[in-house]
Amino acid sequence: MKSAMMIGLLAMMTGTLGAAAAGTPPQVGDSAPDFSLPYATRDSVASDSLVLSSLVGKHNLVLAFYPADWSGGCTKEVCTLRDNFAALGGLNADVIGISGDYVFSHHEWAKHHDLPFRLASDHSHEVAKRYGSFNEAYGYNRRTVFVVDKAGKIAYADLAYSSRDAASFEKLQAALKALK
Repeated sequence: MKSAMMIGLLAMMTGTLGAAAAGTPPQVGDSAPDFSLPYATRDSVASDSLVLSSLVGKHNLVLAFYPADWSGGCTKEVCTLRDNFAALGGLNADVIGISGDYVFSHHEWAKHHDLPFRLASDHSHEVAKRYGSFNEAYGYNRRTVFVVDKAGKIAYADLAYSSRDAASFEKLQAALKALK
């Protein structure tokens, strides 16, 4: 009995139970699960919803799931996306950040860091669950990145995106260059 509890505790600590509970993420080549979410920008809280299917076909879309506004790792992640926003645009990519925070937090955070992209509010984590990005054990999104191509298919997935160094971002850039 103790060993089963220890295995369960270890699985929770490493996130394996949370990943299993989050569902299977879409694979490269799969149609991207559609969604409609409220969102904010550095300028305002939007009165409409961000609908993925309405954006498909215009640009490649970078869906950057992250745990929480105002945290250190998330701030580093979005500031890297901000600092490289023009270069990503040159690769025909549009960025959408997604977390469980409310749009009012998104707006203040985007304004504070001058973020030039939309931040979608997935407060119920339903979208994160459909993308296999929700950590059930901890109650927030895991840091994952998906690229949805202009045909609405998953073209790239990084289920262990890291903000610690430039390696994950460089892989994302390489994937976008391959789509250009």
